[in-house]
Amino acid sequence: MARSVRAREEIRRFLDIGAVQVAELDLDGDEAVLRPGPGGPPVTHGEVFVLVRRGGRPVGTLLGRVPEGADPKAVLARRAQAECGPAVFGGPGEPPSTTVVVATRERAGQLARALDSLLAQDHPRFGIVVVDNAPVTSETRELVERKYAERVRYVCEPVPGLAAAHNAGLDAVDGEVVAFTDDDVVADPRWLTELTAPFAADPGLGCATGLILPARLTTPAQVLLESHGGFAKGFTPRTYDPAHPPGDEPLFPFTAGRFGSGANMAFRTAVLRSVGGFDPATGAGTAARGGDDLYGFVRVLAQGHRLHYTPYALVWHHHRETWRDLETQAYGYGAGLTAYLTAVLVNRPALLPAFLARLPRGLAHARTLTAVRATDGAGGPGTPGDHDARTHPWPRRLSRLQRRGMVYGPVGYLRARYALRAAVREKTAQREETAQGEQTARREETAQQAKTPQGEQTAQQEKSAQGEKAAQRGATGRGAR
Repeated sequence: MARSVRAREEIRRFLDIGAVQVAELDLDGDEAVLRPGPGGPPVTHGEVFVLVRRGGRPVGTLLGRVPEGADPKAVLARRAQAECGPAVFGGPGEPPSTTVVVATRERAGQLARALDSLLAQDHPRFGIVVVDNAPVTSETRELVERKYAERVRYVCEPVPGLAAAHNAGLDAVDGEVVAFTDDDVVADPRWLTELTAPFAADPGLGCATGLILPARLTTPAQVLLESHGGFAKGFTPRTYDPAHPPGDEPLFPFTAGRFGSGANMAFRTAVLRSVGGFDPATGAGTAARGGDDLYGFVRVLAQGHRLHYTPYALVWHHHRETWRDLETQAYGYGAGLTAYLTAVLVNRPALLPAFLARLPRGLAHARTLTAVRATDGAGGPGTPGDHDARTHPWPRRLSRLQRRGMVYGPVGYLRARYALRAAVREKTAQREETAQGEQTARREETAQQAKTPQGEQTAQQEKSAQGEKAAQRGATGRGAR
């Protein structure tokens, strides 16, 4: 009885969550410039989630309320000037040649929006590869060929799963760096330059990740997810070095979710290839449900390469819109977390002692990660840049689903691994069957040709030629005696 009452109360609170506007505020120059978020309407009165920039670079976020009849720019600029960080001087430097990989499946409309933003990048040397993963229709291929044929390369990967799609993209790239993003983002024009320039500055860098902010906060599900941190990792650049583990990360490198997310990541191409790419039994679209990006982060760090997070490389992400989406996401995040850990230990057994040493703290971290989270204080606006305001409580239902996912993750990974091996065996058998069929057809064709007059004549000519050669060999032997 108590559980059903609590569930009804959680649903009521969820449905009461109101929409929040998304905007950008640039504090450069004498006058601030306020713009709506990508594709959004002009900012009016009400709650506004604001990204604050200085010198074009993100320096923080704030959640403000614009009174009815007030000037949104004036209200939000006063808050930003008082609360957000200073300007960041110095450009990102010259970025290396890069290929962007976008994996997609039957979402041509979203893909077109993402590709338009990618083609507007200020990076001097980059290409784009779209990987169509286990397509059901030809819609994605037709979109690329019709609208982007000269600028975007199309690759089809029949094996389902995000990791398999990313590996297919990795095989197709020719840039020094390979960047990955999703088909439901809008990339800031400076995203690719900011994300990849650190590779030129640091030869030991193997991976870089960037900032992910919400493109829309129009539904309760989107607002709830973002009020508990969303995908953002803050506004302070940070480098993780396996040679000097961070003192404030006792679970390093296994808390890979702190490093970044797959919608905004890049790798030195040679490094990612040297660790075998992503484990194809992880990721969305497999029984493992996720974890392919986290697997990549840990494998690169375990190889001795550094990982750098930069808040200046920004993509806007279109969050899932419904409660059902949140349930699927919560379960998938839990499953992906333990699935990737299983994958790391299966593929890199040498990490097992380090993992076991961190296991007690890891279990405590898992409990904290999946706890029912209340609001912070009285539910006022959060700290700019902290990006975890918790203005709405995290429902018990979602916490339970995340825990269930964590229990299921290792099983899901092993199921995905078995399914992948079965698919490989089936594909191998099909190739062998096709080869045998072609060989049989050639033999039958040769036999059929021999039965025709022309074939008989050809066979007789070949027989005569063989007889003449035998006679010549006999004459040569007698001459030698």
